[in-house]
Amino acid sequence: MLSETEIIFRLVLGAILGGIIGFERQVHGRPAGFRTQLLVSVASVLIMIVSEYYHHLSYMNPAYIRVDPGRIAAGAITGVGFLGAGVILRMGITIQGLTTAACLWMVAAIGLAVGGGFYIAATAACAITLFSLLVLRVVERRMSRIVFKFLTITADGGIEDEKIEFVFKSRDARIVSTDYEKDIQKAEITYTITISLKHDVPMKTILDELSAIKSVKKVVIKG
Repeated sequence: MLSETEIIFRLVLGAILGGIIGFERQVHGRPAGFRTQLLVSVASVLIMIVSEYYHHLSYMNPAYIRVDPGRIAAGAITGVGFLGAGVILRMGITIQGLTTAACLWMVAAIGLAVGGGFYIAATAACAITLFSLLVLRVVERRMSRIVFKFLTITADGGIEDEKIEFVFKSRDARIVSTDYEKDIQKAEITYTITISLKHDVPMKTILDELSAIKSVKKVVIKG
């Protein structure tokens, strides 16, 4: 049976660890910030404490229905999943909020660990989380990666595909896929093209070069 001092200590420690991660999210303007992460962590600690309490009662008094503390913890993780889904946003063709959702899940796990008395594991998990958010953020930005761009080009029906392909090849861009749509009444053809780039290329340059093609009427670049 936990003492009142131990219960308060676990709740405070959960608030500190959750608050640290929440502070980092708050600084970077994420939807689930300081208060949200702190409350999720404290709630997880409390859930684990209550779970252990009922498990203790069922162990000491057979009249109580035996409670598996793992089931209540699993329910907490499931509930956090709904919060995580709420911070994931689709912005056009990109998805934002995945890291914040993962932080909510991690904060809940840290709270459960604190509530279960695994202080070293919870502290280490918090440190690893901060390392990934702060240090690996810088490393990730410096890593070279393939960038995908999505283009929609509307042109006269008589345009030559080679002219469009030449623009991409001159910029070391690889065409991943191309879809065609032809409007017979307007005598127009629409290209929906996905390209990949190994390095940053000013999209305005590609936009200007495509627009300079005589048959091209409209160019849209997304991504």
